[in-house]
Amino acid sequence: MARVSSSVAAKRRKKRVLEAAKGFRAERGKRFRRAKETLNRALRYAYRDRKARKRAFRALWITRINAATRGQGVLYKDFIAGLKRKNILLSRDILADLAVREPAVFAKIVETAKN
Repeated sequence: MARVSSSVAAKRRKKRVLEAAKGFRAERGKRFRRAKETLNRALRYAYRDRKARKRAFRALWITRINAATRGQGVLYKDFIAGLKRKNILLSRDILADLAVREPAVFAKIVETAKN
């Protein structure tokens, strides 16, 4: 049986890795082995940080809502509890956006949740 060369597949694999590693500094973007190691690490960080970004944004929204409600004389926990009692279903990102861009509308929501 004839010997099969794997050069086509190997070349394609190396090309794909080096294309993805474009922009990495020095050896990490030029040499296959270093590029592969760095790319694997980068992909692991990217996967992890897509999850972390969601947590970070939620924390930011809560901070903004808390600051805005304290300006109205209400604590964040009391505000959220009041919204749940009144069956007002607004997500935290919408509430934070209202607090920053539409303070008058947010003040009415706080008053509704307070009563």
